[in-house]
Amino acid sequence: MKIRNVFFPLLIIGLSWSCSNDDEEIHEPMGDYANGILVSNEGPFSNGTGTVTFISEDLSVVNNGIYKMTNDEDLGNVVQSIGFTENEAFIVANVSNKINVVNRYTFEKIASITDGLNNPRYFIEANGKGYVTNWGDTADETDDFVAIINLQNYTVEGTISVILGPEAILAKDNTVYVAHQGAWGQNNKVSVINTTSNELIKTLTVGDVPNSMQLDASGNLWVLASGKPAYTGDETAGVLTKINTVTNEVDNNIQFETTQHPSSLNLDGGILYYRLGDTVFEQSLSATSLNMETVLEGVSFYTMVVNNGRLYGTDAGDYASNGTLTVYDLNTELTIKALTVGIIPGGIYFN
Repeated sequence: MKIRNVFFPLLIIGLSWSCSNDDEEIHEPMGDYANGILVSNEGPFSNGTGTVTFISEDLSVVNNGIYKMTNDEDLGNVVQSIGFTENEAFIVANVSNKINVVNRYTFEKIASITDGLNNPRYFIEANGKGYVTNWGDTADETDDFVAIINLQNYTVEGTISVILGPEAILAKDNTVYVAHQGAWGQNNKVSVINTTSNELIKTLTVGDVPNSMQLDASGNLWVLASGKPAYTGDETAGVLTKINTVTNEVDNNIQFETTQHPSSLNLDGGILYYRLGDTVFEQSLSATSLNMETVLEGVSFYTMVVNNGRLYGTDAGDYASNGTLTVYDLNTELTIKALTVGIIPGGIYFN
């Protein structure tokens, strides 16, 4: 057992503050699904619908299918991800080309966005707008784009053309960063978009097949690329890239071995975490080479998220029946609880 002296900052999401004379009052978000965990479940690929699971903060309550339970309708085929504004959740159904907008705390439907999308993937809010990565027609490598969402009337009000396979998306101030994993192929770029002008201002080269990104407290962007897999006939190593978001230049590339293909980059308590095979490793933000310090071994995750000293990992099982979410304590490396969620649990979010 390995004990770490790590300070984990308190995470506060979605609180509003009001002050009156001498006292200060905190108003917590209201709704059945406030103060807990949301899991987006992709659902069957060829038919059926994706779902969303709610888990209470203390892990004692699990409610599956909360969107249908609240709105008496399905989300659509392959729920790819959920993105958030202060009070809303944007649930992206990839194959159905639809985004359902709900109150993030009650899950009551506000709107559906169906026009102007083509293979939507991930949503982020920046500078008063929503931005959604779209693969376009996967047979056409030239029609990929980022859709601009008007957050007042929930319509696509414009698009920004980008290169093949836009996937993960993050925002820092008025800049949006898009990792180009390459759709069904491979790519090795990060697009930099100015949200004031809604223009692509720069394209940076990172490792092959960038799959996840994190912003640290100093404003550095970390991009984890898995490298090209062996089946391509041109296998390449994974790369962890540090980007200076002031200059939008690459500061450092940390190389893995050719046969090492990492994924699921996370940042918690000033430490980076990633998955490689059946092992989770941690990486110091100040290191210029790989630490390769083991956190958990013998695990099999479809996706994982690290938050406040806990690791949340999903298992899709047979991809046809309900999957599981397992919660681990990173200080003790012990399992806290395993919970049954929906079919192919692909996203974990803290509400």
